Amino acid sequence: MIFFQKQKFTSLTELVEACQRSEPKAQSAFYDRYKRKLRGVCLRYARTESEADDIFQEAFIKIFQHINQLKSPDSADYWVKSTVIRTAINYYRSTTKRDLLQTPIDEIEPVQPSEETLEVLEQIEMGELLAIISELPDGYRTVVNLYFIDGYTHAQIASMLGIVEGTSKSQLMRGRALLIKKLQEKGIGQYGFISKED
Repeated sequence: MIFFQKQKFTSLTELVEACQRSEPKAQSAFYDRYKRKLRGVCLRYARTESEADDIFQEAFIKIFQHINQLKSPDSADYWVKSTVIRTAINYYRSTTKRDLLQTPIDEIEPVQPSEETLEVLEQIEMGELLAIISELPDGYRTVVNLYFIDGYTHAQIASMLGIVEGTSKSQLMRGRALLIKKLQEKGIGQYGFISKED
């Protein structure tokens, strides 16, 4: 169950519907539900904690602006996460002063990360993973996040970043090699999800 002060929401659907009615307590509970977990997503894409906070706040402004468009409240977890990722990519595009986007990011079908990837990520402490990923150069970090952790294909990444698929594959190959090196240096070892074939 989801609790906020004395207001009780017995399901995610009930919470979403209350947010769609713009009930402040529901909005606060909804925000609290995602703050810790999805701020971690923002940290994976951002260069600094300040950037991560900016991305998270901007994402939640969009989420509350468009929550009435969510037709299936039970899919809110997935919808919120994909909105955060899209916001992070748009932030990356705007701060690098480059035209990284060819296809409007809202038109790209979101994907679910594989079970294998989820199992591997559960074995690594989030702080440890974030620290390693944050050490990667911007381009590598973005493609590594999109491909390995968030499960997008090279075609989708190319559309999101305004690059060709070959560039996505090249960035991934180099980013993966650097990530493996950093994991090994920290004694974490080589995990299957960063060793699979593209």
